[in-house]
Amino acid sequence: MSEPIIIATRESRLALWQAEHVRDLLVARFGVRVELLGMTTKGDQILDRALSKVGGKGLFVKELENALEEGRAHLAVHSLKDVPMDLPDGFTLAAVLEREDPRDAFVSTRHASLDELPHGARIGTSSLRRVVQLRSQRPDLQVEPLRGNLDTRLRKLDEGQYDAIVLAAAGLKRLGLAARIRALFEPDAMLPCAGQGALGLEVRAASQALCDMLGTLQHTPTAWAVEAERAVSRALGGSCSMPLAAYARWDGAALALRVALGHPERTDAPLLRASVHAPVANADEARRLGDRAADALRAQGASAYLAS
Repeated sequence: MSEPIIIATRESRLALWQAEHVRDLLVARFGVRVELLGMTTKGDQILDRALSKVGGKGLFVKELENALEEGRAHLAVHSLKDVPMDLPDGFTLAAVLEREDPRDAFVSTRHASLDELPHGARIGTSSLRRVVQLRSQRPDLQVEPLRGNLDTRLRKLDEGQYDAIVLAAAGLKRLGLAARIRALFEPDAMLPCAGQGALGLEVRAASQALCDMLGTLQHTPTAWAVEAERAVSRALGGSCSMPLAAYARWDGAALALRVALGHPERTDAPLLRASVHAPVANADEARRLGDRAADALRAQGASAYLAS
């Protein structure tokens, strides 16, 4: 490609790291020129309300998609957990990169783990998925909303606004901040959300040459695992107002997919949990596994949760 490839990216430190990572991969593999187009999205601007109240995680990607549609950029790099389950017409994920640590991290300046937090301690998170799982383990805690980019969240913790916060381990590790992690939540204790730790490369579907180039960066085991995870949310009509967790890991040639759904309003409602396991040899089989997991949740009463 004679013209530079322009990557649309949010301007947070983590988003820029992700875009620069993809830039470096493209330069190293293909010797192409790559430029970054930094943008501020509505998700970055609206910090006084929960995402579930103002349009969901799609607020982080819409402006980047507009840049692609208008020809100002050629691809967008996303944290896959922020990407809506169904892309707009004319857009596609050209590649999913190898996953970083998918787990959630417990971060605190004074306490070593969730179990060590005193009664009534304030713990911050922006995720309904984390809220319901935290409350199921420690109903005595005050789970408070926490918005802003990663550096802003850490600053609020350091200022004493929270006793602890929960963040994605992947972002901390990518920015060299792993030392801030006091404990990692294993999936048994805190099931991750669909796509957590993975990066997705979005392009216009008509950009065939670019799709082919980016497709060589695809990490197929990650792509199929997150395909199964995202299929659960898609089958249930998922949005960020739904406290849904889905995490798939490879067991030889099979995927083991675990899911959990909390009630969006009733703190006394139990978490619904299910697990499915099957050989997976392509993306369609991964999606079918996700559909099975969604059916298993419906069999436990998920429809009543979703109606709320």
